[in-house]
Amino acid sequence: MPLPTARHWGALPKVELHRHLEGSLRLSALVELASEYDLPLPRTADALRPLVEVVDGEPRSWDVFLSKFRTLRQFFRSEAVIRRVAREAVADAAADNVRYLELRFTPVALANAIGASFASVIAWVCEETAAEAARCGIETRLIVSINRQEGVDVGASVFDAAFDFTGQGVVAVDMAGREPGVDVRPFGPLFERARSRGLGVTIHAGEWLGAQSVRDALDVFAPERIGHGVRAAEDRSLLKHLARLGTVLEVCPSSNVDSGVTPSLGQHMLPVLLRAGVRVTLNTDDPAICGLTLGEEYARVREGLPVSDGDLARMTVTAAEAAFLPAVQRQALASALRDRWAE
Repeated sequence: MPLPTARHWGALPKVELHRHLEGSLRLSALVELASEYDLPLPRTADALRPLVEVVDGEPRSWDVFLSKFRTLRQFFRSEAVIRRVAREAVADAAADNVRYLELRFTPVALANAIGASFASVIAWVCEETAAEAARCGIETRLIVSINRQEGVDVGASVFDAAFDFTGQGVVAVDMAGREPGVDVRPFGPLFERARSRGLGVTIHAGEWLGAQSVRDALDVFAPERIGHGVRAAEDRSLLKHLARLGTVLEVCPSSNVDSGVTPSLGQHMLPVLLRAGVRVTLNTDDPAICGLTLGEEYARVREGLPVSDGDLARMTVTAAEAAFLPAVQRQALASALRDRWAE
Protein backbone atom coordinates (compact mmCIF):
# COMPACT_ATOMS: atom_id res chain seq x y z
CA MET A 1 0.00 0.00 0.00
CA PRO A 2 1.48 3.42 -0.93
CA LEU A 3 2.20 5.85 1.86
CA PRO A 4 -0.13 8.84 2.32
CA THR A 5 0.86 11.94 0.37
CA ALA A 6 1.54 15.46 1.57
CA ARG A 7 -2.01 16.32 0.50
CA HIS A 8 -3.32 13.66 2.92
CA TRP A 9 -1.30 15.07 5.83
CA GLY A 10 -2.16 18.61 4.83
CA ALA A 11 -5.85 17.78 5.18
CA LEU A 12 -5.46 16.57 8.78
CA PRO A 13 -5.62 19.08 11.65
CA LYS A 14 -2.18 19.94 13.00
CA VAL A 15 -0.37 22.08 15.55
CA GLU A 16 2.88 23.93 14.96
CA LEU A 17 4.94 25.22 17.86
CA HIS A 18 8.19 26.18 16.11
CA ARG A 19 7.88 28.45 13.09
CA HIS A 20 9.91 31.64 12.62
CA LEU A 21 8.17 34.61 11.07
CA GLU A 22 11.43 35.73 9.46
CA GLY A 23 11.67 32.36 7.70
CA SER A 24 8.07 32.32 6.46
CA LEU A 25 8.03 34.89 3.64
CA ARG A 26 6.28 33.91 0.42
CA LEU A 27 8.51 33.85 -2.64
CA SER A 28 5.81 35.64 -4.65
CA ALA A 29 5.74 38.41 -2.06
CA LEU A 30 9.52 38.75 -2.17
CA VAL A 31 9.45 39.24 -5.95
CA GLU A 32 6.86 41.99 -5.56
CA LEU A 33 8.73 43.67 -2.72
CA ALA A 34 12.06 43.58 -4.56
CA SER A 35 10.49 45.71 -7.29
CA GLU A 36 8.42 47.90 -4.98
CA TYR A 37 11.43 48.87 -2.84
CA ASP A 38 13.97 48.75 -5.68
CA LEU A 39 16.12 46.25 -3.81
CA PRO A 40 19.45 45.16 -5.34
CA LEU A 41 18.06 41.64 -5.84
CA PRO A 42 16.64 39.57 -8.71
CA ARG A 43 13.08 40.36 -9.79
CA THR A 44 11.97 36.87 -10.83
CA ALA A 45 11.10 33.88 -8.70
CA ASP A 46 13.57 31.56 -10.43
CA ALA A 47 16.47 33.96 -9.94
CA LEU A 48 15.54 34.93 -6.39
CA ARG A 49 14.82 31.43 -5.08
CA PRO A 50 18.48 30.33 -4.56
CA LEU A 51 19.09 33.41 -2.41
CA VAL A 52 16.22 32.72 -0.01
CA GLU A 53 15.70 28.95 -0.13
CA VAL A 54 18.01 25.97 0.26
CA VAL A 55 17.99 24.41 -3.23
CA ASP A 56 19.26 21.18 -4.76
CA GLY A 57 23.01 21.04 -5.18
CA GLU A 58 23.82 23.50 -2.39
CA PRO A 59 25.97 22.46 0.55
CA ARG A 60 23.90 21.77 3.65
CA SER A 61 25.64 23.89 6.27
CA TRP A 62 24.99 26.50 8.92
CA ASP A 63 26.68 29.20 6.81
CA VAL A 64 24.53 28.51 3.77
CA PHE A 65 21.37 28.36 5.86
CA LEU A 66 22.12 31.67 7.58
CA SER A 67 22.92 33.33 4.26
CA LYS A 68 19.22 33.01 3.37
CA PHE A 69 18.29 35.06 6.43
CA ARG A 70 20.77 37.75 5.44
CA THR A 71 18.89 38.12 2.16
CA LEU A 72 15.44 37.90 3.72
CA ARG A 73 16.19 40.63 6.24
CA GLN A 74 16.68 43.08 3.39
CA PHE A 75 12.93 42.96 2.76
CA PHE A 76 11.75 44.36 6.10
CA ARG A 77 11.67 47.93 4.81
CA SER A 78 8.48 49.29 6.31
CA GLU A 79 5.61 48.77 8.71
CA ALA A 80 3.51 47.66 5.74
CA VAL A 81 5.98 44.87 4.89
CA ILE A 82 6.08 43.58 8.47
CA ARG A 83 2.30 43.59 8.65
CA ARG A 84 2.04 41.80 5.30
CA VAL A 85 4.55 39.10 6.25
CA ALA A 86 2.77 38.46 9.56
CA ARG A 87 -0.59 38.26 7.83
CA GLU A 88 0.59 35.89 5.12
CA ALA A 89 2.40 33.60 7.56
CA VAL A 90 -0.86 32.99 9.42
CA ALA A 91 -2.83 32.53 6.19
CA ASP A 92 -0.32 29.96 4.90
CA ALA A 93 -0.52 27.95 8.12
CA ALA A 94 -4.31 28.00 8.00
CA ALA A 95 -4.26 26.81 4.38
CA ASP A 96 -2.22 23.80 5.56
CA ASN A 97 -4.91 23.03 8.18
CA VAL A 98 -2.73 24.05 11.11
CA ARG A 99 -5.39 24.58 13.75
CA TYR A 100 -3.10 26.12 16.33
CA LEU A 101 0.08 28.06 15.51
CA GLU A 102 2.74 29.57 17.72
CA LEU A 103 4.65 31.98 15.53
CA ARG A 104 7.95 33.25 16.91
CA PHE A 105 9.63 36.43 15.76
CA THR A 106 12.73 38.46 16.56
CA PRO A 107 11.89 42.15 17.16
CA VAL A 108 15.55 43.17 16.71
CA ALA A 109 15.59 41.76 13.17
CA LEU A 110 12.34 43.51 12.27
CA ALA A 111 13.08 46.83 13.95
CA ASN A 112 16.68 47.50 12.99
CA ALA A 113 16.25 47.90 9.24
CA ILE A 114 13.72 50.73 9.62
CA GLY A 115 14.73 52.19 12.98
CA ALA A 116 11.42 51.28 14.61
CA SER A 117 11.00 50.64 18.31
CA PHE A 118 10.66 47.09 19.62
CA ALA A 119 7.22 47.98 20.98
CA SER A 120 6.08 49.14 17.54
CA VAL A 121 7.05 45.99 15.68
CA ILE A 122 5.57 43.77 18.41
CA ALA A 123 2.32 45.74 18.14
CA TRP A 124 2.22 45.36 14.35
CA VAL A 125 2.77 41.61 14.52
CA CYS A 126 0.19 41.20 17.29
CA GLU A 127 -2.44 43.19 15.42
CA GLU A 128 -1.98 41.50 12.05
CA THR A 129 -1.75 37.94 13.32
CA ALA A 130 -4.87 38.38 15.45
CA ALA A 131 -6.87 39.84 12.58
CA GLU A 132 -5.76 37.20 10.08
CA ALA A 133 -6.29 34.37 12.55
CA ALA A 134 -9.87 35.51 13.09
CA ARG A 135 -10.43 35.73 9.34
CA CYS A 136 -8.96 32.26 8.63
CA GLY A 137 -10.32 30.43 11.65
CA ILE A 138 -6.92 29.48 13.07
CA GLU A 139 -5.82 30.03 16.65
CA THR A 140 -2.49 31.86 16.79
CA ARG A 141 -0.18 32.91 19.60
CA LEU A 142 3.22 34.64 19.52
CA ILE A 143 6.66 33.93 20.95
CA VAL A 144 9.12 36.81 21.24
CA SER A 145 12.68 35.68 20.51
CA ILE A 146 16.09 37.14 21.25
CA ASN A 147 19.52 36.09 20.00
CA ARG A 148 22.32 35.01 22.33
CA GLN A 149 25.00 36.93 20.47
CA GLU A 150 23.17 40.25 20.86
CA GLY A 151 23.69 40.25 24.61
CA VAL A 152 21.66 40.47 27.79
CA ASP A 153 21.02 44.21 27.61
CA VAL A 154 19.40 43.99 24.19
CA GLY A 155 17.41 40.99 25.34
CA ALA A 156 16.17 42.88 28.37
CA SER A 157 14.99 45.78 26.20
CA VAL A 158 13.09 43.39 23.93
CA PHE A 159 11.43 41.60 26.84
CA ASP A 160 10.51 44.89 28.53
CA ALA A 161 8.64 45.85 25.36
CA ALA A 162 7.06 42.40 25.05
CA PHE A 163 5.62 42.43 28.57
CA ASP A 164 3.07 45.05 27.50
CA PHE A 165 1.60 42.62 24.96
CA THR A 166 1.00 39.58 27.13
CA GLY A 167 -2.74 40.10 26.79
CA GLN A 168 -2.53 40.69 23.05
CA GLY A 169 -1.13 37.40 21.79
CA VAL A 170 2.38 37.14 23.25
CA VAL A 171 2.51 33.96 25.35
CA ALA A 172 6.20 33.03 25.60
CA VAL A 173 9.82 34.03 25.11
CA ASP A 174 12.63 32.26 23.31
CA MET A 175 16.37 32.49 22.87
CA ALA A 176 17.90 31.53 19.53
CA GLY A 177 21.00 32.53 17.59
CA ARG A 178 24.56 31.29 17.66
CA GLU A 179 25.12 28.47 20.17
CA PRO A 180 28.94 28.12 20.11
CA GLY A 181 30.97 30.57 22.17
CA VAL A 182 28.12 32.18 24.15
CA ASP A 183 27.66 31.65 27.88
CA VAL A 184 23.91 31.40 28.50
CA ARG A 185 24.07 31.77 32.28
CA PRO A 186 23.83 35.59 32.32
CA PHE A 187 20.46 35.29 30.54
CA GLY A 188 18.94 33.23 33.38
CA PRO A 189 17.48 36.11 35.42
CA LEU A 190 16.03 37.67 32.28
CA PHE A 191 14.01 34.55 31.51
CA GLU A 192 13.03 34.11 35.14
CA ARG A 193 11.57 37.61 35.04
CA ALA A 194 9.60 36.69 31.93
CA ARG A 195 8.28 33.59 33.67
CA SER A 196 7.21 35.69 36.66
CA ARG A 197 5.13 37.74 34.20
CA GLY A 198 3.25 34.59 33.18
CA LEU A 199 5.15 33.86 29.95
CA GLY A 200 6.26 30.41 28.85
CA VAL A 201 9.92 29.66 28.13
CA THR A 202 11.40 27.80 25.18
CA ILE A 203 15.11 27.77 24.37
CA HIS A 204 16.97 26.85 21.18
CA ALA A 205 19.56 24.24 22.15
CA GLY A 206 21.04 20.99 20.95
CA GLU A 207 21.10 22.09 17.33
CA TRP A 208 24.63 23.35 16.68
CA LEU A 209 26.20 22.19 19.88
CA GLY A 210 25.95 18.72 21.38
CA ALA A 211 24.02 17.29 24.28
CA GLN A 212 25.73 19.59 26.79
CA SER A 213 23.92 22.60 25.36
CA VAL A 214 20.62 20.90 26.15
CA ARG A 215 21.80 20.21 29.69
CA ASP A 216 22.84 23.84 30.05
CA ALA A 217 19.42 25.02 28.84
CA LEU A 218 17.68 22.76 31.34
CA ASP A 219 19.93 23.84 34.21
CA VAL A 220 19.83 27.59 33.55
CA PHE A 221 16.28 28.12 32.29
CA ALA A 222 14.18 25.07 33.27
CA PRO A 223 12.23 25.55 30.01
CA GLU A 224 8.93 23.88 29.30
CA ARG A 225 10.16 23.26 25.75
CA ILE A 226 13.41 23.17 23.82
CA GLY A 227 13.73 24.28 20.22
CA HIS A 228 15.31 21.43 18.24
CA GLY A 229 17.18 19.61 21.05
CA VAL A 230 18.01 16.74 18.70
CA ARG A 231 21.63 16.46 19.80
CA ALA A 232 20.31 15.09 23.09
CA ALA A 233 20.22 11.79 21.20
CA GLU A 234 24.00 11.64 21.69
CA ASP A 235 23.61 11.16 25.46
CA ARG A 236 21.53 8.27 26.76
CA SER A 237 21.38 9.61 30.30
CA LEU A 238 20.16 12.97 29.02
CA LEU A 239 17.40 11.24 27.05
CA LYS A 240 16.24 9.55 30.25
CA HIS A 241 16.37 12.90 32.05
CA LEU A 242 14.28 14.61 29.36
CA ALA A 243 11.74 11.81 29.41
CA ARG A 244 11.52 11.99 33.20
CA LEU A 245 11.09 15.77 33.19
CA GLY A 246 8.54 15.70 30.38
CA THR A 247 10.35 18.51 28.56
CA VAL A 248 8.97 18.85 25.03
CA LEU A 249 11.29 19.07 22.02
CA GLU A 250 10.27 21.15 19.03
CA VAL A 251 11.87 19.00 16.32
CA CYS A 252 12.32 20.29 12.75
CA PRO A 253 13.78 17.42 10.66
CA SER A 254 13.97 19.04 7.22
CA SER A 255 15.50 22.18 8.68
CA ASN A 256 18.10 20.03 10.46
CA VAL A 257 19.03 18.46 7.11
CA ASP A 258 19.12 21.77 5.25
CA SER A 259 21.32 23.40 7.89
CA GLY A 260 23.72 20.47 8.16
CA VAL A 261 22.82 19.29 11.66
CA THR A 262 22.28 15.80 10.23
CA PRO A 263 23.64 14.49 6.90
CA SER A 264 20.28 13.24 5.61
CA LEU A 265 16.70 12.72 6.68
CA GLY A 266 17.31 8.99 6.95
CA GLN A 267 19.95 9.66 9.61
CA HIS A 268 17.82 12.05 11.65
CA MET A 269 17.64 11.52 15.42
CA LEU A 270 13.84 11.65 15.66
CA PRO A 271 13.34 7.85 15.98
CA VAL A 272 15.94 7.72 18.78
CA LEU A 273 14.09 10.44 20.68
CA LEU A 274 10.75 8.68 20.24
CA ARG A 275 12.09 5.32 21.36
CA ALA A 276 13.56 6.94 24.48
CA GLY A 277 10.14 8.23 25.49
CA VAL A 278 11.01 11.90 24.98
CA ARG A 279 8.02 14.12 24.26
CA VAL A 280 8.48 15.24 20.66
CA THR A 281 6.62 17.54 18.27
CA LEU A 282 7.02 18.05 14.52
CA ASN A 283 7.59 21.51 13.03
CA THR A 284 8.84 23.36 9.93
CA ASP A 285 11.15 25.93 11.58
CA ASP A 286 11.52 28.11 8.46
CA PRO A 287 9.05 26.94 5.80
CA ALA A 288 10.22 29.44 3.19
CA ILE A 289 13.91 28.58 3.53
CA CYS A 290 13.20 24.84 3.58
CA GLY A 291 10.57 25.10 0.85
CA LEU A 292 7.85 23.08 2.56
CA THR A 293 4.61 23.08 4.49
CA LEU A 294 3.94 21.24 7.73
CA GLY A 295 1.87 18.70 5.79
CA GLU A 296 4.86 18.07 3.54
CA GLU A 297 7.09 17.67 6.59
CA TYR A 298 4.74 14.98 7.92
CA ALA A 299 4.92 13.20 4.55
CA ARG A 300 8.73 13.38 4.43
CA VAL A 301 9.11 12.02 7.95
CA ARG A 302 6.59 9.23 7.38
CA GLU A 303 8.34 8.14 4.17
CA GLY A 304 11.96 8.72 5.16
CA LEU A 305 12.12 7.50 8.77
CA PRO A 306 10.88 4.50 10.77
CA VAL A 307 7.95 6.53 12.09
CA SER A 308 4.37 5.26 12.08
CA ASP A 309 1.02 6.96 11.60
CA GLY A 310 0.54 6.48 15.33
CA ASP A 311 3.81 8.30 16.02
CA LEU A 312 2.64 11.24 13.92
CA ALA A 313 -0.68 11.29 15.76
CA ARG A 314 1.08 11.23 19.14
CA MET A 315 3.41 14.06 18.14
CA THR A 316 0.41 16.13 17.05
CA VAL A 317 -1.41 15.58 20.34
CA THR A 318 1.81 16.27 22.27
CA ALA A 319 2.09 19.61 20.47
CA ALA A 320 -1.42 20.51 21.62
CA GLU A 321 -0.63 19.45 25.18
CA ALA A 322 2.56 21.57 25.13
CA ALA A 323 0.97 24.73 23.72
CA PHE A 324 1.49 27.89 25.74
CA LEU A 325 -2.21 28.11 26.55
CA PRO A 326 -4.23 27.87 29.76
CA ALA A 327 -4.68 24.25 30.85
CA VAL A 328 -8.36 24.06 29.92
CA GLN A 329 -7.67 25.26 26.38
CA ARG A 330 -4.73 22.89 25.98
CA GLN A 331 -6.84 19.96 27.06
CA ALA A 332 -9.69 20.88 24.72
CA LEU A 333 -7.31 21.26 21.77
CA ALA A 334 -5.58 17.96 22.52
CA SER A 335 -8.88 16.14 22.90
CA ALA A 336 -10.21 17.47 19.60
CA LEU A 337 -7.05 16.46 17.75
CA ARG A 338 -6.95 13.05 19.40
CA ASP A 339 -10.50 12.34 18.26
CA ARG A 340 -9.92 13.61 14.73
CA TRP A 341 -6.73 11.61 14.22
CA ALA A 342 -8.36 8.50 15.69
CA GLU A 343 -10.87 8.59 12.85
